[in-house]
Amino acid sequence: MDLIADIGATNSRCALLDDKGRILSAEVFQNELFSGVEALLHAYLDHRRASDRPRRAALAVAAPILGDDVDMVNIGWRFSQARLKESLGLHRLTVVNDFAALAWALPGLDLEDRMQIGSGAPMTRMPLAAIGPGTGLGVACLAPTMDGWTALSGEGGHVTLAAATSEEATVIEVIRDETGHCSAERVLSGPGIVRLYIALAKLAGRDVVEIKPADVTALAQRGEPLAGKTLAMFFSLLGTTAGNLALTVGARGGVFIGGGIVPRVLDACAKSGFRDRFTAKGRYRDYLEGIPTYVITDPLPALRGLRTLLGR
Repeated sequence: MDLIADIGATNSRCALLDDKGRILSAEVFQNELFSGVEALLHAYLDHRRASDRPRRAALAVAAPILGDDVDMVNIGWRFSQARLKESLGLHRLTVVNDFAALAWALPGLDLEDRMQIGSGAPMTRMPLAAIGPGTGLGVACLAPTMDGWTALSGEGGHVTLAAATSEEATVIEVIRDETGHCSAERVLSGPGIVRLYIALAKLAGRDVVEIKPADVTALAQRGEPLAGKTLAMFFSLLGTTAGNLALTVGARGGVFIGGGIVPRVLDACAKSGFRDRFTAKGRYRDYLEGIPTYVITDPLPALRGLRTLLGR
């Protein structure tokens, strides 16, 4: 057995992988109940049979992987890969960015694992891109090589957010005054939806009581105007950012929306200005109209990418 785990900033998903490549005993954990990655993984493994104790593990972590020390900024967790490997009794530990793992999963997604938004058709052996609002904003690309594929991960969620309308520019200015820099993640994330709602409320002269991301989407679904405007602007800005990503990496194989937010509001995304904004790039509209955009509906896509990394 191998251990695979997708360690996010809010939730983590752990599973075992057998020698036939089957994902078994998947569990989802709330990170706030644990002191760190090591404690969480031990809690998962302590409930497994001794005979299933893994000797290899692959982890997808919501952080840049720059060396032995991994710093998960959005949750305040840090760990040493070497010490974690020793603590878990592993022969081999592979740690990658969570969206790199998601990128590795993209070629294997079937029709039932995704929903297409708008038109476009994928070209074979062309780059695929992944972007996903969750606690943060993940970005990665899967690019073809001479003998397969390679995942390219970075910190694309922290690019400067671009406005396409004067109202968006005003909202971004309000957020920039608060944060110093309005990155894409400052708006296109769970905390970002709240930040966007509050900014729009301020511009409308309204006071906002404490509110959570789920409250904003629930209010929008019930027809509350400010929440509806928030969600509409969120999807438009996501479309702009996804279109920028598609142009940057030449993602003629498709752009895939992951993360924990958009799959929960699929209908709202499909009816929003997301796709129009994705293609709204002037002379390159035709280029982008040929690129399909999908929302990933598989609940454990990163685990599928980790399976690929382990050669299963």
